[in-house]
Amino acid sequence: MPEYLYSDPENPDKTISVVQRMSEEHKYEANGKVWDRQFTVPKANIDSRIDPNSQSDFVSKTENKKGTMGDLWDRSAELSAKRAEKNNGVDPVKEKHYKKYSEKRNGIPHPDKIPKF
Repeated sequence: MPEYLYSDPENPDKTISVVQRMSEEHKYEANGKVWDRQFTVPKANIDSRIDPNSQSDFVSKTENKKGTMGDLWDRSAELSAKRAEKNNGVDPVKEKHYKKYSEKRNGIPHPDKIPKF
């Protein structure tokens, strides 16, 4: 059952949590006073699990979501880190990309593979 927060109308700093059914009326009374309900941000997580090795899973769970390109890059970086964690620190998808890049350019390494001094 969900937990709801209520604050004392005379002292807004005083807050209590009450467990109520969703079908119940969301109202709390104590000593003849009706307390004010405090609304909070829901903590639900939808489509939070993506298989890091599945390109189609990534596409299907991110295609109609609101957000920026930076959000997609961040999510992609998280999945890359998960793949690397499972493969002794090496992301096979990233390595495949670096190899294709190098082959297309006659052996020139990807800029991320060039050591920086």
